[in-house]
Amino acid sequence: MAAIDTAAVLLAPGASASRDQSALVAIEAALVPAGVPVERMDFPYRKAGRKAPDKEPALVEAVRSEAAALSGRTGLAPDRLVLGGRSMGGRMCSIAVAQGLPALALVLVSYPLHPPGRPDRLRTDHFPRLALPCLFVSGTRDTFGTVQELEAATGAILGAVTHVWIDGGDHGLRRHDGVVAAAVREFVEGVAEGSPRG
Repeated sequence: MAAIDTAAVLLAPGASASRDQSALVAIEAALVPAGVPVERMDFPYRKAGRKAPDKEPALVEAVRSEAAALSGRTGLAPDRLVLGGRSMGGRMCSIAVAQGLPALALVLVSYPLHPPGRPDRLRTDHFPRLALPCLFVSGTRDTFGTVQELEAATGAILGAVTHVWIDGGDHGLRRHDGVVAAAVREFVEGVAEGSPRG
């Protein structure tokens, strides 16, 4: 894999996890050989030792702060950062971008489209304001959104959308970290070169 020195990646964990969530660690391990700087972040409530997530504005502000720090540390412009993560972490990154945070692309692993059993409570109001390449990696048995529901919802996104489906995977995607990491690596390589790969 050729070295990539034109992009960096910020990864945020799901609601019940930390920056050491196994999928995030696997993604970093897949990107490091390519010379891609990766930052795995924790949200303020995790840093404070609390289990309950902060309110959305605080979570989004944490993404903004971590993105600014990564940009400063790497010397890359904010629009050269790939933002994302697992479940709630990826969702907060997508909301931050919809609210104006510059980014090169979004990586959304197990995007929580709606609470389990509540398909009427879609978390997609911000999708029409996403005008950048987006990668969605999800299991075909994810109770937070079916294949059909997610494919229909992402039609509102203005940027190029890539779906990677993990057959039989649930929301946790346990034992699929290698597949997730490989999909993210290929996507990041593509957007860094200017051509997101489907």
